[in-house]
Amino acid sequence: MEPSVCRQHISKLIAEEEAALGELIRYLEREHGHLAANDVPALEGAVRERQRSVARVVRADDERIALCRQLGHGGDTRGLEQVMRWCDPDGTLARDWARCKEVAAKCRALNDRNGALVSARLKHVQARLAALIQGRTEAVAYGPRGAYAPSGLGRVVKVDV
Repeated sequence: MEPSVCRQHISKLIAEEEAALGELIRYLEREHGHLAANDVPALEGAVRERQRSVARVVRADDERIALCRQLGHGGDTRGLEQVMRWCDPDGTLARDWARCKEVAAKCRALNDRNGALVSARLKHVQARLAALIQGRTEAVAYGPRGAYAPSGLGRVVKVDV
């Protein structure tokens, strides 16, 4: 493969991945709104949209890995960097790739935020169910990591006087 052809192909893949990641950001933000509003029907649609976006990111990533391997390099970041140095000595692809990685980091942060909200809600529901179903007599409080945890403090003690 000629370096110029390789460069065009990698440029196209990075652009596709960045576009899919930008779309994913919109879906993750929308998903957060549905989570905050507790809008389950809308959330189900947002999850489907998010999954389609993730599939686009994975396809671009898989194609990029395959290209690197076809050229005799690893499919990891190091392999991609070697291929980009070979086909793009000016470094324009490296700047595009850095921008794409920034967008991916934003996606990760938004996904983590959504996951934390889901986890907090799940713990809250579990605590309520435990109180109803198991008839727990101990209080539930936040643990050291912010999650719900049973507390040994604050029990009612009956004293006969």
